[in-house]
Amino acid sequence: MKHRILLADDEPDILEFIRYNLVRAGYEVYTACNGEEAIEQATAHHPHLILLDVMMPVMDGLATCRVLRSDPQFKNTMILFLSALSEEESQLAGYEVGADDYIAKPIKLQILMSRIQAILKRIETEPESSIRIDRERHEVIADKRTFTLPRKEFALLDLLFSSPGKLFTREEIYSNIWGDEVVVGERTIDVHIRKLRQKIGEKHIITIKGVGYKFVK
Repeated sequence: MKHRILLADDEPDILEFIRYNLVRAGYEVYTACNGEEAIEQATAHHPHLILLDVMMPVMDGLATCRVLRSDPQFKNTMILFLSALSEEESQLAGYEVGADDYIAKPIKLQILMSRIQAILKRIETEPESSIRIDRERHEVIADKRTFTLPRKEFALLDLLFSSPGKLFTREEIYSNIWGDEVVVGERTIDVHIRKLRQKIGEKHIITIKGVGYKFVK
């Protein structure tokens, strides 16, 4: 499994240095320059590990971690703080908001990479989701059962599944699945979502009332 890592730091040199070495080590890496952007990237890409600087503009690392930990989709995401603040109180504050580990700046690359490997070993090696999609056969495997879905249901699930954690608005779904020129009923999406939940289970598709839907693993 290729692990996804999100790196959030407002210092461009550090951001690029760590990103380069993580990519070189075989990780899938996403970056952010502040806390708000980190939350957006985490929601879009659902990383296994987030490297989070404490001192960032817009929203600092502690506040960012608190927001992430309040969202159920990140309950199993590992968070490692990077900070020039190495005092015991600062580290305790990080653990109190939900950090899994803490490393002080200036960062020594070998130590950082070793710590990352150790943290990722604590993540299950089994596939993240019990849902699997076979696009060639138009089949979905859920909890060891195989379903052949109607075309629109399959397209809808495939769209949501393509970006776990991403909120797709109703407008985006209509445009992607039915096209802008096709007129469909107001409740069409809801009917398809209900049928999908009956087949793959309730927990994977989350309704954001009045806005849209997202897939969680």
